[in-house]
Formats: sequence, structure tokens, C-alpha cells
Amino acid sequence: MSDQTAVQEPNGDADVDASVNVIAEADPGVNAEADPGEETDAAVRAWRGLRTLVLETADVRAKVTEALGMSHFRAKALRHIAVEGPLTLSALAAGLFADAPHTTVTVEHLVRRGLVTRDPNPADRRSKLVAVTAEGAAAAAEMTRLTDTPPPALRDLPAEDLAALERIVSTLTRP
Repeated sequence: MSDQTAVQEPNGDADVDASVNVIAEADPGVNAEADPGEETDAAVRAWRGLRTLVLETADVRAKVTEALGMSHFRAKALRHIAVEGPLTLSALAAGLFADAPHTTVTVEHLVRRGLVTRDPNPADRRSKLVAVTAEGAAAAAEMTRLTDTPPPALRDLPAEDLAALERIVSTLTRP
């Protein structure tokens, strides 16, 4: 069972951010019915703390949504196009871990706003290439600025704690 958060867009469209789907049953180490105050293992407590820091305390998604006037998913798609593009719709969908119809709707929204273009692919006329415009590049840069700005609580940590956290995060995100 999934918990989806819908963001109402300025144009009236509701967009479900697929990356917000939470499926507690998928992780056997998490008991969705457990009392949040109940003692649990250190990995679960650390994960809850990180999730709270990123999604609630820093509230980066809300800052991006407010600044760019679009859902976080659409902003994420825009940034992906700016960094990796030009891309075919199927390559964009794969890079976003989204389905093709949702990606198409997202790209149509970005085209209407003048943030991306969708033109025939010279290598394969059956497909389209999506590329960022100058205005789209500026919006993607703003998203990066917002998402790369650490919350004050993180900045206020002692240097040795920040170094330890950086080491740990590097280990956790290493391919």
C-alpha cells in the first residue's frame, strides 16, 4: 500500500511525485505499526533522523516547489534534462524512474512554460529530443542552489562531526 503526496500546481494540475511513494512493507526491518517512541535498532533511528532532516526540517521539496512554481518531480525532471540532456523521452523516463505517460505529461508542462524544447531526434525521426532552454537552465540552477543549501542545523555542527558525517554519507552513497 503506498502513501502518495499530490502537489497542486499553479495551473490547476495535480502532480503526484512518484519519488514520495513510501512502501513500508518493502522493508522488513521497518514495522509501520510500531510506536515511533518505541526503542528500535540504530539503523532505523538513523534513517528516520535523516528522513526527518531532509523532508521535514529542511523541507527542500517545499522550497523548490514554491520557488519554481511546479511540483518537485517536474523540477527534478528539468534539472535532469539540464544536466544530462538533450534526452529522448524514454531516456528521461528511465533516468527519473518514471513511466513514459507521466514523463510525457511532465515534459508537456515544461514545454508550455518555455523551460524545455521537444524537437525531432536527428538520429531517429521516430523519437523526440528534449533540451533545456536558457530560462530552463536558470530554473534548474535555482533548484540546485536550493537543494545544495544545507539547513542551519547541519551548518552549526562542529567541524569534526561534519567530517564524520561526510565520511559516513560518502560510504553509504558509494556505488
